[in-house]
Amino acid sequence: MNFALGFKPPAAGGSGPGDAASMEKLEKQLICPVCLEMFSKPVVILPCQHNLCRKCIHAELQLTAKNKTHFSLGGRFRCPSCRHEVVLDRHGVYGLQRNLLVENIIDIYQQQESSRLVKVKSEQQQQQLMCEEHEEEKINIYCLSCETPTCSMCKVFGQHKDCDVAPLSSVYKRQKTELSDGIAILVASNDHIQAIISQMEEVCQTIEENGRRQKEQLVDRIDSLVAILEDRKRDLVGLIAKQQDEKLKYVRSLIHRHGDHLEAAVKLVESAIQSMEEPHMALFMQLLITSASSKAHKVERPEVGYESMSHFNINTDDVAEMLRNMDFCSGLGDDGEEDPEEGGGDSEPDYCSRY
Repeated sequence: MNFALGFKPPAAGGSGPGDAASMEKLEKQLICPVCLEMFSKPVVILPCQHNLCRKCIHAELQLTAKNKTHFSLGGRFRCPSCRHEVVLDRHGVYGLQRNLLVENIIDIYQQQESSRLVKVKSEQQQQQLMCEEHEEEKINIYCLSCETPTCSMCKVFGQHKDCDVAPLSSVYKRQKTELSDGIAILVASNDHIQAIISQMEEVCQTIEENGRRQKEQLVDRIDSLVAILEDRKRDLVGLIAKQQDEKLKYVRSLIHRHGDHLEAAVKLVESAIQSMEEPHMALFMQLLITSASSKAHKVERPEVGYESMSHFNINTDDVAEMLRNMDFCSGLGDDGEEDPEEGGGDSEPDYCSRY
């Protein structure tokens, strides 16, 4: 490099004490009451309208989960600024709303503070680059060929006399403009990415809510199927029990009837045996006529296979196979045809069988 540093007295003007005081007041408003440092992104806003660093809340919750201090207890904690109790939902600290306004103010403050410090330093030092080869010459041109600042004497008599040069001020303005444009593009890109991240966080919450709702709907539908099976089982078991009772009643009535007839027949046999011992012929014939007058009993019995209950057989193989293959039907409406609004929202899915 062919230039050196030369110092000149600071110029009049510059940043005054009022600007520094204003920046200090603003900085005090951007201090986190937990870490006592400037807020670090992401910044969350509590229901009491006070702000905290999310990482500070997360770190404090992890710490106090063991110590159970005054700051938090379980899923709730107190605002360190006003002692307002904050109850966390199932998303924890990620369920607290981000304060994008404070984050933007922090970005602006940091940019202004950086510019102010650079300006103060520049005003204090008033650095002026001087050429090393020509000590009395200021660096006032820029060599486009060598891509380095130089002085006019180097262009006329020195090593840059055959190079293309341009005024240093114009190159400086152009480069500064390009850098400013690049910074603006980068900031816009960061804002866009932040917006996308916020949208994806909302998508995560929506997915959790939709998943919970669909699981509840699935459980309700399966429970309704189980209830239908229980009702049908009770009806079918009742039919079997009814016919079982009817058949038992009929067969037991036959048993009772035949038992009565058997008892009468035994008495008749005993009477006939006594008649065999009667010596008088006339009385014997009278007893014989009385015995012969008893009619023969007709023995009634159930039909062959009457005891069978196999006609109550039920085939559940097809139903079991259908239940085993029950699955979700994507893009089908209630009528089984393709839903024209598929993908247009969180519509309730159909549960179908692939059997």
